[in-house]
Amino acid sequence: MTLGRSLYWMLGLFLAISVARAEASAGQAITAHEVVRDTTQKVMSVIAEADAYVDEDPERYYSQIQAILDPVIDYRVFARGVMGPYATSERYRALDEAGRARLRDQLDRFTEVMRVGLVRTYGKGLLAFGSSRVEVSDPDEGEADQSRVSVRQLVYSDEPEPYVLFYQMGLDGDGQWKLRNVIIESVNLGEIYRNQFQASAREHDGNLDAVIDTWTTVEVET
Repeated sequence: MTLGRSLYWMLGLFLAISVARAEASAGQAITAHEVVRDTTQKVMSVIAEADAYVDEDPERYYSQIQAILDPVIDYRVFARGVMGPYATSERYRALDEAGRARLRDQLDRFTEVMRVGLVRTYGKGLLAFGSSRVEVSDPDEGEADQSRVSVRQLVYSDEPEPYVLFYQMGLDGDGQWKLRNVIIESVNLGEIYRNQFQASAREHDGNLDAVIDTWTTVEVET
């Protein structure tokens, strides 16, 4: 099984999350688990509609996914985690003012690279999962008082066993749930990309600009 295939469902899930947020009334408390469970069916509708035009107009499809994902995935936190020791607060404080400005620019650029790359790499694969059955775990007691939640999802397809995914969600400053990381079949996606970034940094002798300029979001097999 490929991580890429499972990630298609990650994107589909967060298409649904954005719909739920748009429909929730102001001030209404909704848990991450409730969002996932109540809106999974809406993902099926999105996929079904896209299937009619994506071959002729893929840019329309990608732009729609991008517009919906942007409010619900914390790309900057994800990108900073992937950069690992190269983007820590300690390293930032150790730099002079010019170095800090450069690091901020590098983080901005890498955030955009990750933002576009993830959608471009995995977006089209959503179309293959329109008939899948999905189950979401129940929230733990006291979840309403937590700022970080792991949502367990089972995706049943044509494989003998379901795919098991954990969506690591966090509340942002506005009290909105956002994706921070994904664990797929015990494989930590953030760690996979962090290892990729560090290997590339060694290859380029620590030149982060070169790492960012040559970055590709790859599918990883497990």
